[in-house]
Amino acid sequence: MRRSQRIAVITKLLVENPYKIYSLTDFAKMLGAAKSTLSEDLAVIRETFADMGLGKIETITGAAGGARYLPKLSNAALLARVEKICEKLEDPTRILAGGFIYLNDFASDPNLVSEIGEMFAAHFAAVEPEYVVTVETSGIPIALMTAHYLNIPMVVVRRVSQISEGSVLTVNYVSGSSHRIQTMSLARRALPVGSRVLLVDDFMRAGGTLRGLMELMTEFESEVVGMGVLIEMELASPKLVQDYVSFINLHQIDPVNQVVKAAPASWIQNSAD
Repeated sequence: MRRSQRIAVITKLLVENPYKIYSLTDFAKMLGAAKSTLSEDLAVIRETFADMGLGKIETITGAAGGARYLPKLSNAALLARVEKICEKLEDPTRILAGGFIYLNDFASDPNLVSEIGEMFAAHFAAVEPEYVVTVETSGIPIALMTAHYLNIPMVVVRRVSQISEGSVLTVNYVSGSSHRIQTMSLARRALPVGSRVLLVDDFMRAGGTLRGLMELMTEFESEVVGMGVLIEMELASPKLVQDYVSFINLHQIDPVNQVVKAAPASWIQNSAD
């Protein structure tokens, strides 16, 4: 193969399998090239990714050697992505009866969900979660793509337990918005005791769901190393959880005047300045 062909193959494998380590031996067998030549190819890819802000190619030293792709976004790239989502959110046709906002199309857009998952993964990679945990159903696509970019499993907590899941552990929690008692369940075999978990959700009003997830994780003796939500509804009352990260603040939904106001979270705007 010519160098351009090898670089194309290596780049595709690394980007499509984040955090997976490919040894130089793997590449040598696949591409029929010497390890010294492949090291030069990886150097070209690494430098190009760094210059273009496309993520990080991490090289592994040692007898075998190798590389892996780490999702990483520049502050400017993150701000641009979030501003694009805010623009979609501010479409007045999204306003539903009762002051709710339509978000189902977000979950059905593969490209958008992939970009959001990469945002979550890049932000929370440093805390080294072992599982991504979410509650059915709207948070599943984002959680799945986050898990993909972190190369770890996703665990889905159910609102109603299913017979096919076997023994489950159930907790009651108070919804932060409706103040009603609700339940969530997780199969005991779905999450090993003592796991490091990242909680992910698409939308948060008062934080009741995240609070319930935290209580459920306590029952599994698991450590919550991070909590992330895509959209946070701005409320006058305090949230039921702390130490979470949101990417978008939804400031206003005005059904009368058909106005929706959303903005990137302040930490994103500050980091991009």
